[in-house]
Formats: sequence, C-alpha cells, structure tokens
Amino acid sequence: MDGGLVRDPVYHQLNRALRRLVAGRRFRTGDRFLTEREVCREYSVSRPTANKALSTLVAEGVLEFRKGVGTFVRGGVLDYDLRSLVSFTERARACGKKPATRVLESDIVPARMIPPGAAGALRLGREDLACSMVRLRLADGVPVILERRWVVSSRCPGLERADLSGSLYALWTERYRLRVEGADQTILAVLVEGAEARALKVRPGSPGLLGISTGFLEGGAPLWHERTLYRGDAYAFQNRLGGIRRTGPAVGTFLSSPGGRA
Repeated sequence: MDGGLVRDPVYHQLNRALRRLVAGRRFRTGDRFLTEREVCREYSVSRPTANKALSTLVAEGVLEFRKGVGTFVRGGVLDYDLRSLVSFTERARACGKKPATRVLESDIVPARMIPPGAAGALRLGREDLACSMVRLRLADGVPVILERRWVVSSRCPGLERADLSGSLYALWTERYRLRVEGADQTILAVLVEGAEARALKVRPGSPGLLGISTGFLEGGAPLWHERTLYRGDAYAFQNRLGGIRRTGPAVGTFLSSPGGRA
C-alpha cells in the first residue's frame, strides 16, 4: 500500500492513506465518504481493517457516521495532531477551510518586558531581545485561535510585522534555515473571558483550550514560547497512544487545583 512505509501495519498505512484522501480534492466537507466495501476494493484490504480505519477517523473527528445513511467528511472542527508540528495554515487548508491571520500586536522588546515565564523558558537575560506578538487566526473568517508568542530575536534578524501574517514554521525553516526539533506542550481546559472572549467572538465563560508550549531548535536551544487559546467549539485534539508501559515517565499530570482559567 505505502511503499515507503512497508514496516508499518497495514491498518496504519490505510489510516494515513484515508487521511490524505480526506485532505485532497476528491472530497469536500459534507461529502459522503467511501464505504467499507469501497475502501476494501480501492486499497486491497480486509473488511475488518477497513472498518477499523474508518472507525478511527470517526473517533478522531475527521469523519462523521450517520446511522442508516453512511460516513461523511466532517466540517466545522479543525483537527490538531499532538504528535507533530503542523502550521495552522496547512491544517486549515487540509480541512477545506480558508486560513487568515490578523497581527494584533508586534514589537521587539527586552526580556524584562515580557512575562517572566516566557523569558525563563527562552533562557533570556533581562536585556536580551525578544520578538513579542499577538496573532488572531481565522478559518473561513471565523476566529479560532488567539496566540501570544515570544521568539528569541537573535534567531530571526530583520523580522517585521508583515512577516507574521503567514506560517512562522515556514518562515523559520525557509528564510532563516532553522532546524526545529520539536516543542514541549501542556494543554489546559479553561473558560474564555473578557478581551479574549471578544477577540474569539464567543460568549464570556465559553470553554476553551489553552496550549502552553516552548519550541526548540536542533540541539535543544529554545526558539519560541507561546500561550495559545483555542475555541473549544472549533478544535478537536487527537493523538495515538502506544502500548502500556510497566515503567517509565508519566504521560499525564493531575493538577492540584482543577478548574484553572486563562
């Protein structure tokens, strides 16, 4: 099925193939998707394998099952893969939506003027410079993300406000030739209030998801720190977990005081 990934189980290869199919031009949001029988015929797999792959995509919110009718390409919710760094622009387009970015704030400031947690995560001295920005991300004209980000300025010389209206991942890797290794991220359930609720056009007290992350270059040097607020009705976070471990680090943390707010 997938010549470059022959070591993976057939189910994993099929899951990736169906994801690519959803993201391509053959299907649009709301279209009826392939049936189990059609999946079996097009990809030469068994009915149980086809059923498992389709059920997984339904569980992850990529597809929607309508009893007695069939399986359809789901719209309205953006899929966020926790296992990889993918730009909002690419993610929105893959879901058949038109991405846009409004830069609300942009400045180069000394680290003493940004939140201490951000300066600490970036390992900046008080007078070291950081690119400070606030961006509102929209999908089909609907605001879905309010992003506050701080970037080590010395890594991005000449960065201007106009540069911030697209994918920062593309900017870092293509213009600045930076090798991004990954990011450490924590996700919290919050209530969206005040100016953040107005920016995201939701009612005060609406549910949201707050992602706090620090991104690293190859070798471990920090590049950015962010606090990103996602509309709870616009995002579905998905992940694939491995097998049960007998020993090793914890993969989740219980907070001592649940119900925290942004």
